[in-house]
Amino acid sequence: MFQYVYRTINDLKLRTKLILSCIVVVFVPVMIVGVFLTSELRHMALQNAQEQTATNVDRVKKRTSEVINVSTDIAYRLTFDTRLEGLANNQYETVYDVVKAYREYPDIKDYIRLYKEISNIRLYIKNTTLLNNWELIQPTDSIMQSNWYETALKSSGLIGWYYIEDERDHTNYLSLVRKIDFINRHTSAVLVINVNGRMLNSILGQESFDTMIVDNDNRIISANRPGRAGKTLGDINFDPQVVNKQTGSFQAIVDGQSSQIQIEPLIPASSLNGLRIISVFSIDSIVKDANQIIRLALTVIAISLIVAFGLIYGFATMLSKRMFRLSKHISKVATGNLDVTVEIDGKDEIGQLSRQFNSMVASINELLVEVQESHEQNAQIQSKQNEIKFKMMASQINPHFLFNALESIRMKAHLKGEKEISNVVRLLGKMMRKNLEAGNRTVNLRHEIEVVRCYLDIQKFRYEDRLRYELRIDEAAEQVPILPLIIQPLVENAVIHGLETREEGGIVRVIAELEGGMLHVEVIDNGEGMSREKLQALYQSFDDQDDGEGHRIGLRNVHMRLKLLYGSESGLVIWSEPGIGTRVQFTIPKGEHAHV
Repeated sequence: MFQYVYRTINDLKLRTKLILSCIVVVFVPVMIVGVFLTSELRHMALQNAQEQTATNVDRVKKRTSEVINVSTDIAYRLTFDTRLEGLANNQYETVYDVVKAYREYPDIKDYIRLYKEISNIRLYIKNTTLLNNWELIQPTDSIMQSNWYETALKSSGLIGWYYIEDERDHTNYLSLVRKIDFINRHTSAVLVINVNGRMLNSILGQESFDTMIVDNDNRIISANRPGRAGKTLGDINFDPQVVNKQTGSFQAIVDGQSSQIQIEPLIPASSLNGLRIISVFSIDSIVKDANQIIRLALTVIAISLIVAFGLIYGFATMLSKRMFRLSKHISKVATGNLDVTVEIDGKDEIGQLSRQFNSMVASINELLVEVQESHEQNAQIQSKQNEIKFKMMASQINPHFLFNALESIRMKAHLKGEKEISNVVRLLGKMMRKNLEAGNRTVNLRHEIEVVRCYLDIQKFRYEDRLRYELRIDEAAEQVPILPLIIQPLVENAVIHGLETREEGGIVRVIAELEGGMLHVEVIDNGEGMSREKLQALYQSFDDQDDGEGHRIGLRNVHMRLKLLYGSESGLVIWSEPGIGTRVQFTIPKGEHAHV
């Protein structure tokens, strides 16, 4: 059968062969490529829209977090405000006493005046001697029976986020709700802080896609489309299969249109519940331009194929000799010779093919250059990705030290005077400010030592005579550029893991010397030390590729950042013996030589 087909094709005239070849070689591949490109173009349009939506949702999430974190901070302050505790729990004999007490406590009004992120603050407490001034309110039966009030009383101080009505202006706000326990008075109250809805609307108003902030009850708190705030997702015909999804990207029906939905959760710290950022765009609106381009491209392709078919049919008998010459040039290109130029007389199809052939060779040469440039761009992109990862590592901070320091400050403030506390708060603020400035690529060693000094002074305040430290810094090394937050984690590790469990305390030494164009840094403690097995396990953890939540700023983080910027030879070197102490050392070039 195959031989018969082969002989039949060989017996056909050249014109017929060219026509059949045109159909098999040109029409069919073009149709396949056309279908493929059509699908890819639509897919790329949707993918670009999804990426933009994900970026927009992330931006909305960050800006919304900044707004509601103000309410969280104020709630934390009011929870531990002893003056508020006295104001809310005192039993007043006359109206004058109540009014006087209100005047002597302007803090709530000051919060509302100073922070544009909040609209109102209310404290619900059962004290019949108080007057309702829209700040301290006696809860009514309807309030006490409400879901948010009952949940707050059972939440053990955790924060809840609800879309509830303010009795003052009868307007719904996104509100922080938290139970406050007045331990000294053996009473409790419920604090409500309204988030400024105009700021939330302003954040969403800058987004091009349909974007909403939704609570756990599927109520729309804020949206950039008018008339949606206060409604539920069911009211806007949101797809029931997606309405309760907490995160992800979905295709669903919204308002009768096929749409792409991006959902991102927003759960603030120490909260019972959270919010969702939902962005929606119509698929038809995204692929509309792509469909027009596809129709135009298909039209152009169809016309071109028809013209080519007619020319081949009309002039097939004139091709054989000149095509042979063209074939020889094609053979040269096939062997890798891209310097070939076809010179054939005439302006017919053969001449056109020769010009197209020359253009194709030129395009191949251009593509080779573009491929080389693409490789260079990929290398730059990889470098940027490594730099981003470096900055992400440098931006982490261990909250345990902050909480411990603040707890020590609180206890000192309770037991002692204010002068010593003021100095520690100053050091802590200075240290936090320098940590926030750690986004730069490198800082001078002097800057890093200032952070270390602040940290050790704060810890010395905490441990008193149990902690001693010594800083031996070569003056010639103070201006050497170094990674930010690279020595402080080593000192923190020495204090926490080396000295914290030792009742007799100990000493931490930081040594920095400049020798032969290299900066040598050592952190030494005489603490508990580590066994050989623990030290080996620590070295093995340095090679662990897991970047999970457990890997905060610590030895592994410092080790990875040193290797990332200065090369594998600049990682940490650790010596340790149980009961004797630990020495952590690294060496970096005097100048900044990044390997990222």
